[in-house]
Amino acid sequence: MLTFTTVATKGGVGKTTLTANLGGLLADFGYRVLLIDADIQPSLTRYYKLAHQAPHGLTQMVMSGALTTDCISHVEFPPAEFESDRSSLNVQGGFLHIVCSDTQRDDSPLQIWLSNQLDRLVRIRMALSNPDIRAQYDVCIIDTQGAVGHLQDAAVNAADVLLAPVAPDVLSAREFVDGTIKLVARHESASNLGYKVPAIQCVINRTENTVDSRTMSSLIRNQFIEMSGRVTVLATQIPQAVAYKKAATAQVPAHWIDPVRAGDH
Repeated sequence: MLTFTTVATKGGVGKTTLTANLGGLLADFGYRVLLIDADIQPSLTRYYKLAHQAPHGLTQMVMSGALTTDCISHVEFPPAEFESDRSSLNVQGGFLHIVCSDTQRDDSPLQIWLSNQLDRLVRIRMALSNPDIRAQYDVCIIDTQGAVGHLQDAAVNAADVLLAPVAPDVLSAREFVDGTIKLVARHESASNLGYKVPAIQCVINRTENTVDSRTMSSLIRNQFIEMSGRVTVLATQIPQAVAYKKAATAQVPAHWIDPVRAGDH
């Protein structure tokens, strides 16, 4: 099982949208996908309609250090009311499951509990180390809060690869570069304990066909040359599109809303 964690040091950059749509796309390709909503604002939990709601979720998984079936909800894929040509949907038989976030505030019991645990950095990695879970899924994608915290630290430590979306505007780019450098430094400080910062893949998100957007995209790529290969900016860019808002409303992946344009990207 390959584990991705989406990270950012500020909200509103498209982490949850990226997580939800990447998960949906991989499931449609036939992969067995597990999403984990490790955000205190459970946007990912609300993105898809559920066919099965598990009695527990993130809190139980982290506190027990084990991921069991009573923490895993099943996404209705596609939802029954989705009106579209279904002949091309989910043709490979993949599926989408999710560990829902049940911690919705900074002073939640989980946040307080984690702050008192010496092994807080490895709680999510422990939960995902179950051989049965690793055999059941091909890909796990973890969504995180847009701020530094114990949950984000645990999610970063559980990842094989970090996905970091950034919008091509001045404020987002500056915050992204500064925040990513600090995130790397924060986790490299634990290297003496045997921890290693996963590879960071930056994806430029919400690009537009404008001079400003292209200029900022180039600036972002140039900024990370100085990080000696610790951050890679992906060649693929995600365009700004109305389809993402329509998809969120319909509770489906964006490539189902506009499959012709999706094929172009």
